[in-house]
Amino acid sequence: MKLVTAAQMRELEQAAVAAGSSEEQLMEEAGLAVAQEAWMLLGTLEGRRIVVLAGPGNNGGDGLVAARHLFDWGADLTVYMPGGHRREERMEEIQKREIPAIDGREDAGQALLEQVLMGSDMVIDALLGIGQARPLEAGEPIAGALQKLAAARASYQPPKLLAVDLPTGVNADSGAVDPLAVEPDMTVTFGLPKVGMYQAPASAMLGRVQVIDIGIPKAAQEAVKLELLTSRWARTNLPARPEDANKGTFGKVLVVGGSRRYVGAVQLAATAAYRAGAGLVTVAAPERVVELVAAAAPEVTWLPQPASETGGLPGEAAIALRNEWPGFRAAVLGPGLGDDAETRAFTWAALPDLADLANGSVIDADALNALASMPDAPGRVPANAVLTPHPGELARLMNTTVADVQSRRLGIASEAAVKYGCTVVLKGAHSVIASADGRTTLSPFANPLLATAGSGDVLAGMIGGYLAQGAAPFEAACLGVYFHGAAGEILREEYGSAGLLAGEIAARLPKVVKDVAAP
Repeated sequence: MKLVTAAQMRELEQAAVAAGSSEEQLMEEAGLAVAQEAWMLLGTLEGRRIVVLAGPGNNGGDGLVAARHLFDWGADLTVYMPGGHRREERMEEIQKREIPAIDGREDAGQALLEQVLMGSDMVIDALLGIGQARPLEAGEPIAGALQKLAAARASYQPPKLLAVDLPTGVNADSGAVDPLAVEPDMTVTFGLPKVGMYQAPASAMLGRVQVIDIGIPKAAQEAVKLELLTSRWARTNLPARPEDANKGTFGKVLVVGGSRRYVGAVQLAATAAYRAGAGLVTVAAPERVVELVAAAAPEVTWLPQPASETGGLPGEAAIALRNEWPGFRAAVLGPGLGDDAETRAFTWAALPDLADLANGSVIDADALNALASMPDAPGRVPANAVLTPHPGELARLMNTTVADVQSRRLGIASEAAVKYGCTVVLKGAHSVIASADGRTTLSPFANPLLATAGSGDVLAGMIGGYLAQGAAPFEAACLGVYFHGAAGEILREEYGSAGLLAGEIAARLPKVVKDVAAP
């Protein structure tokens, strides 16, 4: 599913006009859809009291069209305009029907607004939509209207709330949410979903989302590069599983990591690679790590290595492994490596050897921190690598702050992909997957249950498993992110928002994939 910024949506609307539609026709389509969704949300319209909050722009125009239809279908309508009466054809239709229309400029203290809201069955928020250009300020008419709306929604018998295109106060691009924004029961958005709808915190402020086709040309939509990952995409891009396959068909993965402090990380990544469908998984880790975790993963084969003084992999281990890399289709480098001088030396020496892997590699965890310390870092990353940083790791890779990363997740993930010439997965709520060639996808999932130690090791192993089966790096990253999140959603239904062990994500993975792959 394509996602657009506010500016891109306006360009798509202009493309529709250029193709033969008119702005009036687009508004009629949008308003009719809002009215239909409002009817379905209420169940019946006869005698139901509906308040339409209409703003000064096109969003308000959509609301007036909806008001007209709902009145014609039997609802008791009131239109409230915080900024005053509109002078246009849609307002004339309201007046012709003698629908009460309150000019907010003549409503001292918005007392009339409070009165009509408290007795309403539904409120339609058609104040700003994607047209909001600046933060709301206390004392402004729209800000006051939202405060009255919030009070009504907190009352003993709250009205249902339907937002037109976006709830007022939600940024269409960044996902920022104004403190005055009021969460609706449903958001009816037009043409394509907006980027901000799938970024925190906005994603938790939309209610149920309904996307309405208003006649945007398909060719114009296809030009949009940003996509939301969906089950349909995941089902279409899963690697084939032929009946006559053997373990070699599904590829070999080498997981490299482990240290005295982080013993279980390699076992989590290796198990996840198997659960994702890899045919054979081998772990190269310090001998002591192998001794401690080998019994917990009997399916894994092992390449024990001498440990450094700090319990991790010494720089010399990279030389010992140099002849091993070509025997694997994919690798996962980093889980549990530790962060010290030996790790940095090992990572620096091992990175160029990843180019010997036929299908690509995942660079994760402490290998990313080691990479960030290298002056020649971008030149040491193979083009078929997948970097999987969390915000702190990406901040180090891009020499910036976590706050900067979180404030522009889509943009900085794309910048990192170009800088390092590979695929980058920026983890977190609504993970971002960006490719050096400009493709970008966004995860539909934001789940606090997945914020648990080892969850990233599982994701890295999953991506390695999909690489081994022949998925290209960008597609492997997207598959890993989607199914990692989908497994988390299923587990959330059972556990709630806390208490998950990372290994349970991998254990649930085959069933989740089976359900998604089912016709």
